[in-house]
Amino acid sequence: MTQPEQFYSLGDDDAIRRHIRIERENGKKLRKTSWWKAQIQKGECHFCHQQVGAENLTMDHVVPLARKGKSTRGNVVPACQACNRSKSLTTPVESILDQIRAKEV
Repeated sequence: MTQPEQFYSLGDDDAIRRHIRIERENGKKLRKTSWWKAQIQKGECHFCHQQVGAENLTMDHVVPLARKGKSTRGNVVPACQACNRSKSLTTPVESILDQIRAKEV
């Protein structure tokens, strides 16, 4: 996978750190909602579609917080820990482009 840091510098920007702190708090509130509980109820990872159980799902931000994503219903999906870690700071478009590039090699 392409390392996002190669083309997107996160830097030491105080505004980004503030944004992440605020959105993590928003994420904590979102986890308590009936909407999120319904999302994880199936116990299925959004990315690999494996059944891992609701208790093993994490809240993954499609557009990562460090890339100015938000903790909103439209930007979070349930993901197993392995998929959440491997996704890192990439967006779905970047993942698709990486897959295309890998096939071309």
